[in-house]
Amino acid sequence: MNGLGNEIVVADLRPRTASLAPAVVQAICADPRWRFDQLMALGKPITPQTQAFIRIYNADGSEAGACGNGMRCVGLFASQLGAPGHQLYETTAGVLDVDVETAPSRITVNMGRPRFGWADIPLAEPFHDTRHIELQIGPIDDPILHSPSVVNVGNPHAVFWVDDVERFDLARIGSLLEHHPMFPERANISLAHVESRSSIRLRTWERGAGLTQACGSAACAAAVCAARRRFTDRQVRVMLPGGPLDIVWRESDDSILMTGPAELEHSEFVDLEGLIHGRV
Repeated sequence: MNGLGNEIVVADLRPRTASLAPAVVQAICADPRWRFDQLMALGKPITPQTQAFIRIYNADGSEAGACGNGMRCVGLFASQLGAPGHQLYETTAGVLDVDVETAPSRITVNMGRPRFGWADIPLAEPFHDTRHIELQIGPIDDPILHSPSVVNVGNPHAVFWVDDVERFDLARIGSLLEHHPMFPERANISLAHVESRSSIRLRTWERGAGLTQACGSAACAAAVCAARRRFTDRQVRVMLPGGPLDIVWRESDDSILMTGPAELEHSEFVDLEGLIHGRV
């Protein structure tokens, strides 16, 4: 499936109560037929009333806590199997609400509350104000990028505010910053340009995946960080290379609502044991 071009593999393991062992994840990641940004592995539900417990894997096999585009894909996939329009899923980041409209595809995911404390993101050292932290790349007197806003939206995010998101070599800079010592669990790195009180343009280097057409949690991160710095209102449209996402940072409970499309590309059954041993 894909969400605005963000390539997602949804693996439904519930019928057989299976799980993805590390060797299986590595085999799927290494197979060029399944080039993906995230793999959403649906297991048997743990918490009552939820549809599934989901483990989320990046393209390098590392595990992620949240994936907004992936959750929209899961919601659409489940609705096609007869799930109701309102669905609940559990991830390592908590329980997420998903509301699905199928004609046209428009799925809203409640991504929960953002976390701004330096230890919750996490950062390697204390910062009282995470609206901007002391971090730069390039010469001290003329840095290329500096003073990002940081937040945890299921995953660690750093958002750099720039005048032109296309001006920078994000493929090079993103890789360096993802592994910067400031981020002990690595981080998603975004370049954001505020176009108006209701519009942000965004490019993202995704932790464990690289450059991506769309990153739902990064769009949420940019939206809440922009609102915190009073660049925008709490409801914005985030323009990504793959298309727009509508983000609302709800005042009543601090939850972030992300709305956008998803689509099915193809489906198949896979022999996981055969895949591990090279037979598939």
